[in-house]
Amino acid sequence: MTQVEQPFTDASIKVRQVNHYQFSWVAAPEPGRRGTFTLQLVLDEGAGEEVLTVDADDADVLKDLLEHNQTVQYDVPRHTLMFGVTPSGG
Repeated sequence: MTQVEQPFTDASIKVRQVNHYQFSWVAAPEPGRRGTFTLQLVLDEGAGEEVLTVDADDADVLKDLLEHNQTVQYDVPRHTLMFGVTPSGG
Protein backbone atom coordinates (compact mmCIF):
# COMPACT_ATOMS: atom_id res chain seq x y z
CA MET A 1 0.00 0.00 0.00
CA THR A 2 1.31 3.44 -0.92
CA GLN A 3 1.91 5.72 2.05
CA VAL A 4 0.37 9.15 1.41
CA GLU A 5 1.75 12.06 3.42
CA GLN A 6 -0.96 13.92 5.28
CA PRO A 7 -1.01 17.65 4.50
CA PHE A 8 -2.00 18.64 8.03
CA THR A 9 -1.01 17.40 11.45
CA ASP A 10 -1.78 18.77 14.90
CA ALA A 11 1.69 20.30 14.95
CA SER A 12 1.20 22.05 11.62
CA ILE A 13 -1.87 23.97 12.79
CA LYS A 14 -0.55 27.31 14.03
CA VAL A 15 -3.74 29.21 14.95
CA ARG A 16 -6.57 27.63 16.90
CA GLN A 17 -10.01 28.80 18.02
CA VAL A 18 -10.47 29.39 21.77
CA ASN A 19 -13.64 27.55 22.82
CA HIS A 20 -13.45 27.66 26.61
CA TYR A 21 -11.29 29.30 29.24
CA GLN A 22 -10.80 29.14 32.99
CA PHE A 23 -8.98 31.45 35.36
CA SER A 24 -7.37 30.04 38.50
CA TRP A 25 -5.62 31.85 41.31
CA VAL A 26 -2.33 30.48 42.60
CA ALA A 27 -1.54 31.43 46.19
CA ALA A 28 1.54 33.49 46.91
CA PRO A 29 4.64 31.42 47.65
CA GLU A 30 5.11 33.22 50.96
CA PRO A 31 3.12 35.67 53.10
CA GLY A 32 3.16 39.29 51.96
CA ARG A 33 3.82 38.44 48.30
CA ARG A 34 1.28 38.60 45.52
CA GLY A 35 -0.26 35.49 44.08
CA THR A 36 -0.63 34.92 40.36
CA PHE A 37 -3.37 33.80 38.01
CA THR A 38 -3.32 31.09 35.42
CA LEU A 39 -5.53 31.19 32.35
CA GLN A 40 -6.28 27.80 30.84
CA LEU A 41 -7.41 27.92 27.20
CA VAL A 42 -9.24 25.03 25.53
CA LEU A 43 -8.49 25.18 21.81
CA ASP A 44 -10.47 23.73 18.90
CA GLU A 45 -12.93 21.84 21.11
CA GLY A 46 -10.17 20.11 23.05
CA ALA A 47 -7.70 19.46 20.22
CA GLY A 48 -5.24 21.68 22.07
CA GLU A 49 -4.72 23.35 25.43
CA GLU A 50 -2.56 26.20 26.67
CA VAL A 51 -1.95 27.52 30.17
CA LEU A 52 -0.76 31.11 30.61
CA THR A 53 0.53 32.69 33.81
CA VAL A 54 -0.63 36.29 34.22
CA ASP A 55 -0.63 38.95 36.92
CA ALA A 56 -3.84 40.41 38.38
CA ASP A 57 -3.92 43.43 36.05
CA ASP A 58 -3.49 41.30 32.92
CA ALA A 59 -6.07 38.80 34.19
CA ASP A 60 -8.60 41.62 34.56
CA VAL A 61 -8.00 42.91 31.02
CA LEU A 62 -8.03 39.41 29.52
CA LYS A 63 -11.28 38.56 31.30
CA ASP A 64 -12.96 41.61 29.77
CA LEU A 65 -11.61 40.83 26.29
CA LEU A 66 -12.69 37.18 26.50
CA GLU A 67 -16.18 38.13 27.70
CA HIS A 68 -16.77 40.78 25.02
CA ASN A 69 -15.45 39.05 21.88
CA GLN A 70 -17.33 36.18 20.30
CA THR A 71 -14.33 35.09 18.25
CA VAL A 72 -10.97 34.53 19.91
CA GLN A 73 -8.00 32.73 18.35
CA TYR A 74 -4.69 31.66 19.83
CA ASP A 75 -1.49 31.67 17.78
CA VAL A 76 0.29 28.67 19.27
CA PRO A 77 3.92 29.28 18.23
CA ARG A 78 3.76 33.00 19.06
CA HIS A 79 1.77 32.53 22.31
CA THR A 80 -0.59 35.31 21.21
CA LEU A 81 -4.32 35.78 21.83
CA MET A 82 -6.24 37.49 19.00
CA PHE A 83 -9.65 38.99 19.66
CA GLY A 84 -12.52 39.51 17.22
CA VAL A 85 -12.65 39.31 13.47
CA THR A 86 -12.79 42.31 11.17
CA PRO A 87 -13.61 41.68 7.51
CA SER A 88 -11.10 43.08 5.07
CA GLY A 89 -12.24 45.93 2.87
CA GLY A 90 -14.91 46.90 5.39
